[in-house]
Amino acid sequence: MRSLPAGPDPKFPYLDESVFYRFPDPEKWNHNIISIGGNLSPGILLSAYEQGIFPWFNREDPVIWQSPDPRCLIFPDGLRISSSMKKILKKGIFKITFDENFDGVIRGCADIVRPDQNGTWITEHIIEAYTKLHQLGWAHSAEAWQDGELVGGCYGLLLGKIFCGESMFSRTANASKAAFLSLASLLFKNRAAFIDCQVPTSHLMSLGGEEISRDDFLELIKLYKISRY
Repeated sequence: MRSLPAGPDPKFPYLDESVFYRFPDPEKWNHNIISIGGNLSPGILLSAYEQGIFPWFNREDPVIWQSPDPRCLIFPDGLRISSSMKKILKKGIFKITFDENFDGVIRGCADIVRPDQNGTWITEHIIEAYTKLHQLGWAHSAEAWQDGELVGGCYGLLLGKIFCGESMFSRTANASKAAFLSLASLLFKNRAAFIDCQVPTSHLMSLGGEEISRDDFLELIKLYKISRY
């Protein structure tokens, strides 16, 4: 078997957004890693999310497709906005916009230093792939501005009633929270069923995240028919 190159495999076919690609079924797999290889073309990426899978890999790795167990979700009745954040949002300390600077947000997420991580998984390949999904209308961003400067934001994919959160960044205190909570409130106002936060962290749990099993998550995907069709 040939060794796989780092990042997307140049020999793997490019699939446009109309194509569905069948991944191995996470329900029949005991590990978080579901598959290795392929590329980040729109058809592959959208198909992955529709099956409860997303790409997560280091710069030196081939594309690794994961479906973690447990999964972290935020439901409409679980979103937690602290009293201090309510004051920040009410005072308008940050100007919040949506889909106004997707490139700035995803590059901000890539550039921000995270003490608990060795570098970033948001490579140029990831930036190019999700920017393409943004151009196609699938990926969205929320931006937090202060004095005309982009100081925080978050991005993810909206598929039907499910928002698949990807990453957030902050260059000043509470900026990413302001962007995320504003986006979450808008999503739930528009009847989103839940936000998939992927992997549980203390930060996400403080915003209302809760852990559910992968099996339960996959059932929710079926219930809400996370699909392009």
